[in-house]
Amino acid sequence: MSTSTLNITAAQVKELRDKTNAPMMDCKQALTESKGDVEAAIVWLRKKGVATAAKKATRTTSEGSVASYIHAGGKIGVLVEVNCESDFVARTDDFKNLVHDIAMHIAATDPRFIRKEDVTAEAFEKEKDIYRAQAAATGKPAQVVEKIVEGKMGKFYEEVCLYEQPFIKDQTITVAQLIASVIGKLGENISVKRYARFKVGDVGETIAVSKAQEQSAE
Repeated sequence: MSTSTLNITAAQVKELRDKTNAPMMDCKQALTESKGDVEAAIVWLRKKGVATAAKKATRTTSEGSVASYIHAGGKIGVLVEVNCESDFVARTDDFKNLVHDIAMHIAATDPRFIRKEDVTAEAFEKEKDIYRAQAAATGKPAQVVEKIVEGKMGKFYEEVCLYEQPFIKDQTITVAQLIASVIGKLGENISVKRYARFKVGDVGETIAVSKAQEQSAE
């Protein structure tokens, strides 16, 4: 059966919308493109969201909101600023829910940086030297050692960068993909500007600021 004649039911569209929060028309198109396969439709929607986010990535985000999240009986607290393009979007439930989810994620995972680009040269080189020494100790050839280091650095980004981490409420997507899906739905660029995470008993706190936001403010 061709996609043009495939009969997509309202129940299928509702099921996909409940799972993704994507607009109804996008859900219908995704199901049509995937021949009714819900899981394939979810992948299609994620790709569409990422593509939309990429197109809007250079647009200025000067609105948004600051939200807090307190966890573990008051032992962990997060304050995060997430930006969008308009006050109208900032007041929508979709945006508010996204900001809450990001704050909750930060409380749970304690990422040190927002994006890959925010990782300092010092932190990058320190980690790379550790991985290189570990790999070299195995006695493998230099070219193999470098490949091992490259693979470990990818894992390093996933561990320390907010955007690269698997989202705590859905491990099949990253935080960047979560944000992209909301960008696709709301039609505005959205970005995490900065956050601070505090934990009772820890010396110091985690503070992260996006370099992209700093540069746009200059």
